[in-house]
Amino acid sequence: MKTAAGKGGRAALGLAVLVLGVAGFFALSASFATYPVVLPKEDAPRWVRGAFHVHTTRSDGRGTPEAVAAAARAAGLDFVVLTDHNDFAPREPAFVHGVLLVHGVEISTSHGHLVAFGMARPLEGMRAWMPPGDAVRAVEAAGGTAVLAHPVQKRNPWKDDASAKEAPGFELYSADTFFRHAVRNPFSRLLPAVGASLTNAVHGVMLLVAPEPEPMARFLELSRERPRLAFCAHDAHGLPPYGAVFASLAMYLPSETLPFPLPEDAKDAAGRVSRALGSGQALCAFRALGEPGGFVLEGMDAVRREAREGDRLTVRLPGLPEADSARVRVWGSGRLGADGRSVELTEPGVVQVEVWVRAPGRFFGTEWRPWLVPGPVRVLPRGPGI
Repeated sequence: MKTAAGKGGRAALGLAVLVLGVAGFFALSASFATYPVVLPKEDAPRWVRGAFHVHTTRSDGRGTPEAVAAAARAAGLDFVVLTDHNDFAPREPAFVHGVLLVHGVEISTSHGHLVAFGMARPLEGMRAWMPPGDAVRAVEAAGGTAVLAHPVQKRNPWKDDASAKEAPGFELYSADTFFRHAVRNPFSRLLPAVGASLTNAVHGVMLLVAPEPEPMARFLELSRERPRLAFCAHDAHGLPPYGAVFASLAMYLPSETLPFPLPEDAKDAAGRVSRALGSGQALCAFRALGEPGGFVLEGMDAVRREAREGDRLTVRLPGLPEADSARVRVWGSGRLGADGRSVELTEPGVVQVEVWVRAPGRFFGTEWRPWLVPGPVRVLPRGPGI
């Protein structure tokens, strides 16, 4: 008679063979995936670009700061904002392997995680699991910028409404959240990404990019009360590899905000990068799909990021997208015009405008993915006489 253990062993072996076969299929399809999707124009401007929210061996990351800098250099980044958990020791910025390392911190509060960067003075009264409001106010008192980290993530959401309204920054897209979403969907998301990574590491990361509606809804809700800063966070720990994540997305600083290249003095460069990231004019791009240099959202006050009800914004795309391969998406107080490139502002509040493109999919087809993610635009009431 066949024993139960024998049957179980054969079942496990069969399942393993099936999983390997499916992973091999995704590895094969990934070998045909080509990036970038949008080719750059010859005269496209070079914007300063870097990684935001990165962990090292100083907390739970897999790489040393030096290894992270080497991976960033290989990926063509100019800066990395290091944010190790509860690493409150003041550290000077430095160029390592030609990459500027800007030191911030991810604070574990009693109601969620808070990223802080750009402090002009040391943080005071800091400790792990402190009240969230105290952490936000301590960052502000030190002259820094506070960002809600993965605020609606299932594992570590931000659970305090009062302090959420005080923090100016919000991680709208998070690579770590994408990864955790894939873990909860092992067959539809994780297995395709793991298989793809065997032959195309960047494609493996991009297959994890599956935005959910909750972050956008919460972001718009908070943005109606005061202007917000939208961030795309790498939240990189070394799995997936730093290099693959760095090559897939980045925070960009347009030329009018901070010209390329960075100043040679590390302290001066770190101050300029931090101010630019906190200005509201920084832009996130899923750079595997194409570079953002030349992107413009016209029809508003670009510095204050404000316009009025009834105004019309116009999206100027960078690069050379193929016909029908790029799509403007609109959330909040606006609606897309019939031309597909203009946005009519319909009511006071806030509008989020993004550009999505057709990207290589899990099989041999394509899927729509976010490409360019600028900050939100505040929509003011019509002025007198308008």
